[in-house]
Amino acid sequence: MKDMYLTWNPYREFEALRHNFFNSRDDIAPIRVDITDEGDMYQIKADLPGCKKEDIHLNIENDRLTLSAQRHSEYENEDKKGKYLHCERTYGEYRRVFDLGDVDADKIHAKFADGVLTLDLPKKVEQVPASRQLEIE
Repeated sequence: MKDMYLTWNPYREFEALRHNFFNSRDDIAPIRVDITDEGDMYQIKADLPGCKKEDIHLNIENDRLTLSAQRHSEYENEDKKGKYLHCERTYGEYRRVFDLGDVDADKIHAKFADGVLTLDLPKKVEQVPASRQLEIE
C-alpha cells in the first residue's frame, strides 16, 4: 500500500510554506470540556489526550479556576523532526478559565484517568440567617 503523502501534492507545499512563514498554530483547539449540573455540584470533564498528570495544573485565584496543561510530542525532538512526513497531532500549552462564583472552592476534587480530567465542584451552601427575637426597650 502506497502512503498518500509520498505522492506529489502542490497544496501540501503551499501549506508547509504558510506554516513555516507565519508559524501558524491555528489548528490547535482549546481544551474541550463538558460541564454538567449534578444538583449539589457541577462537574467538569476535560479531554486531555496525551497529557501526563504532572503536566496538568489547576490554580484558583480571585474566584477563577485556571486549568492549564502541556502536551509534548516527538515532533519537538530535533532528531525525529526530520523523519515526519505529516504531523497532525497537536502539542503545546493549553489553558481554560472557569468562574467559581457559586462554587465552594475549598472542596473541589480533581481526578485524572484515561486522558480525562474530572473536576467535582460543590456548590456553595446558602447560609440562611437564623431567626431571633428582638427585645424592645
